[in-house]
Amino acid sequence: MRTLSSVLRRQVVTESGRVLARCFDVRGDLSGSTLRLRSLCVGRKALLEHFGIRSHDRHDEVAWSSIVRFERDRIVVRDP
Repeated sequence: MRTLSSVLRRQVVTESGRVLARCFDVRGDLSGSTLRLRSLCVGRKALLEHFGIRSHDRHDEVAWSSIVRFERDRIVVRDP
């Protein structure tokens, strides 16, 4: 992965192969000049929020720490 934006629109799947959703944003905490990534924002609600459309329900998030590996077109995360 070269840039943070290369994570966007990738399919997020579990190690067992279950498709969760696509990643449309990321969340993190900025402290001084350090960015600590916290989670992937996935699913339809995350896409709507990405375009500024707020929903009553919060989008789904996958913890950054649960990422197992990045593949060419998808992100593999631990099974829950």
